[in-house]
Amino acid sequence: MEEKQVAVAVAISINKVMKKYILIIVSFCSFATFSQEKPKDTILAFKKRVLETTEVDFLLSYYKQDGIHSAVSGGSGTENLTDIASNIVVAIPMNADDILTIDTGISAYTSASSSNINPFDTENPTPWQSSSGASEQDALVSLTANYSHSSDDRNFIWNADVSFSNEYDYTSIGIGGGIAKLFNKKNTELSLKANVYLDQWRPIYPKELISDVGRTIYDENGVATNGFSNAGFSEFSKTSRNSYSLSFGFSQILSKKLQFSIFVDVLSQDGLLSTPYHRIYFADKPAYYVGQPQYISNYTSEQNVGVFRLADAIEKLPDTRFKIPFGARVNYYINETFKLRTYYRYYSDDWGITSHTASIEIPIKLNDKFTAFPVYRYYTQTESKYFALFDAHLSTEQYYTSDYDLSSFNSNQYGFGISYTDIFTKAKIWKFGLK
Repeated sequence: MEEKQVAVAVAISINKVMKKYILIIVSFCSFATFSQEKPKDTILAFKKRVLETTEVDFLLSYYKQDGIHSAVSGGSGTENLTDIASNIVVAIPMNADDILTIDTGISAYTSASSSNINPFDTENPTPWQSSSGASEQDALVSLTANYSHSSDDRNFIWNADVSFSNEYDYTSIGIGGGIAKLFNKKNTELSLKANVYLDQWRPIYPKELISDVGRTIYDENGVATNGFSNAGFSEFSKTSRNSYSLSFGFSQILSKKLQFSIFVDVLSQDGLLSTPYHRIYFADKPAYYVGQPQYISNYTSEQNVGVFRLADAIEKLPDTRFKIPFGARVNYYINETFKLRTYYRYYSDDWGITSHTASIEIPIKLNDKFTAFPVYRYYTQTESKYFALFDAHLSTEQYYTSDYDLSSFNSNQYGFGISYTDIFTKAKIWKFGLK
């Protein structure tokens, strides 16, 4: 009887021990399962959003220029232009990782040179003053939508965009996308971007080449004549223009004070690359004028306000163009007050143009809120093999333009700017904060 009691007691004791260890094992498994899930929940809860709240930017610019080499009148004439542009950029966080950015813009301009597509609606037509034609002013409307996604560790970013713009004689539709990868604790970045633009001209031609100007025509001696003819003119049969670009970028933080980046672009265009309303005058063709004949001998003078020369032809350029720009930026932190930003770009294309661009900017921190930055930029380019001055092309040439954007020139630009940081943080418009 005693042996049975001992045996039972031992069994009960063993059973209690087993239950104890089973409970310990079950508890450990539950804890292990919880500990595996917790980091995932923690990442979701504490991952920093790429953009905390919706941001809206209002941008406004004013631009004014002059000049005496209008391509609309064959390389001679006023280039006065005034442009006012405004953009509203809305960046919307879709979630912690994704941002949708909408950029809408309108650019309204008045142009003395483009008004001279039809200079014959005024009493004294002249390339040196604005006409009252419909092309004197216009508005460019644009819309771009960009969607970007960042990985959880913020080391990989992809984006895609679509764009649309329209003005009175031109429509453009674009699509593009890119990727960026960060390495080395975000000290190194590689990026690749591609874009395609499918554009469409609605060509507008110089008035005298498409219809009767309804005015007396004079030869180069000021004698009335009916010798002018537009029989050699024909409208462009192809009105599309396509542009393709591929861009590669590399940036590297070398130290706490020094950072540099390099970029290489490959760009290709095909289609109608000429501008339909750019006039051409041939040196081996007789000249014909509309206006007051006493001003003909002084045609290229800015004081001439009474005569306009009729076009011999319109600009004609190849229907393909290949461009390769590449360059670099170097930024250096000098001290708390001064920084140094430099930029260089080399450009070459198969139209014979090469160019060099160099700039330097020195931000000067005035206090915690304001920074001033003087800027200097130098630019030089060679002449396109298709360019010639006013009345210098020959009718036997295959291609010709008198657009000074394709001429050789040097430019020096001096600038000064002031930036501020969050001086409006306490101000609000309705429920919106400002920065």
